[in-house]
Amino acid sequence: MPARASSPPTSSTSLAALPPRRLLVTTPLHLRALLAEGRRPMPLEAVISATAPLAAPIAAAVERDWQAPMLEIYGATEAGSMASRRTLHEADWLPYRGVACRAEGVFVPGLGEVRLADLLEAGPDGRFRLLGRRSDMVKLAGRRASLADLNRRLLEVEGVRDGVFVAPEDIERNPAARLAAYVVAPGRSAEEILAGLRSRLEPLFLPRPMWLVPSLPRDRLGKLSQRALSELRLTTARIG
Repeated sequence: MPARASSPPTSSTSLAALPPRRLLVTTPLHLRALLAEGRRPMPLEAVISATAPLAAPIAAAVERDWQAPMLEIYGATEAGSMASRRTLHEADWLPYRGVACRAEGVFVPGLGEVRLADLLEAGPDGRFRLLGRRSDMVKLAGRRASLADLNRRLLEVEGVRDGVFVAPEDIERNPAARLAAYVVAPGRSAEEILAGLRSRLEPLFLPRPMWLVPSLPRDRLGKLSQRALSELRLTTARIG
């Protein structure tokens, strides 16, 4: 009789097989899924997240429910890993030794001055703040915002499991253009989500329209492509 195929190991079983002083290295998307399912892994020395900024409520839930420090790593394709922070206690990033924030990017030992796709703002004590990607900065009525920062604030609204802001193609030439958003929030209405956003955003940046969807078409790395979002829009009912 052929042997029965075994199920692939989950993160919980993989962690259980390790000796104490375990570290879980993961992503915001994976953390949201684990927390939504009520998963409680083996005792951890720390949790480390990368690939995208982590929303503060997720960091708070990890530290509260898993009793482990929630850390983040910041890096870029152009320069590799460059800084870290403890999300719940630090808004700014602490660069690794020798790394320094510059007006147009960073100085990295061995690489020199590196221009990044991200915009950084130097802060006190050598730290820096991540403002967003140069390509995702939007301007409405003279006010600027980062789509990445807007996404982070959206994910902080109670009941929102996933979501993304999208800028219209004519935002630079149409004074009446407004941002849209796709939101995954089972059991929540568009009005409730907008009410949660009003305390976090200027009215100008509230999403109009908003689409409530069962899921976002993320790839295996948790990324969203413009093509996938365009296809999603064609099949989604408009709200707002």
